[in-house]
Amino acid sequence: MVSFGNIRLVLAILVTAMIIGIVVAISVKGSKQVSPPPVLQQLPQNIDVALHNARFTNIRDGRAVWELVADRAQYDKNGDVAYLSGIRMKFAKTRSSGAVTVTAARGEYQSKTRNVKLRGAVHMVSENGSTFTSESVDYLASRSLFRTADAVAFRHQRLALSARGMEMDVTDQKVRFLGAIDATLSAMQRSH
Repeated sequence: MVSFGNIRLVLAILVTAMIIGIVVAISVKGSKQVSPPPVLQQLPQNIDVALHNARFTNIRDGRAVWELVADRAQYDKNGDVAYLSGIRMKFAKTRSSGAVTVTAARGEYQSKTRNVKLRGAVHMVSENGSTFTSESVDYLASRSLFRTADAVAFRHQRLALSARGMEMDVTDQKVRFLGAIDATLSAMQRSH
């Protein structure tokens, strides 16, 4: 017959073995290191470098003419074109006109010509409060000129107009609309 003392011994051995098994299982599972997902994303084949918060500056005669900041810039293999997103471009004040700020969803910067193609919700604001909105605008650096063939909405104080096509000289901020213009002049508000 099995004695009560032997049953106790067998139970003690089983409980000890279970405790040791649990401790081993926890330590083995806990010591495995989970590798984090890779940080680097694969760049498209035609892209060499991708940068966040990229900054470009055009300097003439020792002073900054404009500065462009992009949330992201990707350079192609040739190194001539940077594909940009989240663009903010600031033109310096000149003797004859105030500063101009331009924002766009995306665009391209050509390093040889310093031309900039702005695409997607392009919005220009001059220091005097004038605003221009279009879906695409090209900046031609050699002529300091903004140009678009798309629809443009312009606002300044009481004047609102829309046209198709526009050219704006950044230096003197003279604007020429290329197509028919639809303009609205709102009434002055009386002060009470």
